[in-house]
Amino acid sequence: MVQGKKGSPLVYILLVVLSVVAFGFAFAAKGRTCTGRLVEDPQTDATYCLYDPDVATFYGATAFLFLLCSQFLLMSVTKCMCIGRPLPSTGCKRAWPCIYLVSSWVTFLVAEACLIAGAMRNAYHTKYWSMISVQDLSCLTLRQGAFFAGAVFVVATLINNVYYYLYFTKAATAQVANKNNGAYPTVEVTVDA
Repeated sequence: MVQGKKGSPLVYILLVVLSVVAFGFAFAAKGRTCTGRLVEDPQTDATYCLYDPDVATFYGATAFLFLLCSQFLLMSVTKCMCIGRPLPSTGCKRAWPCIYLVSSWVTFLVAEACLIAGAMRNAYHTKYWSMISVQDLSCLTLRQGAFFAGAVFVVATLINNVYYYLYFTKAATAQVANKNNGAYPTVEVTVDA
């Protein structure tokens, strides 16, 4: 799906859309983390935490899935530089795609870790701290930093993915152009009459 020197516009559009949706869900999860308040049951004299509906876990998991789809799309189109035609063996044409590939994976893994950790931690609070009879109970809530960090790293992953695809397609098309323009020696055959 590599078209032209700058790549396929469809790939760019899908990368941006999937990443923007992932960012939107991560940012929405940041604002919707669960909050709890102490409630006393008059019948049993038990004190427990009553939490808001668990929307942030859904948003965080959805952001995780959209970012995963974005990364999967890019790696399947470029074949993760492992399968397919090789890039030039030396120089900047190979260095930049390699740098952005590594950067893309690092930011992707950090973003996914933040999103899934935030979603799991939020679910833990709302599902497992519902009924406790303890003195001086405080209703633990998730800090918004996990989803905010996930959203920031989603943007970083988007930037790295776009640059990786751009430099990958430039290197791949330059490799094809060199083969077609006579970069390899040719043999001339003359026929004497």
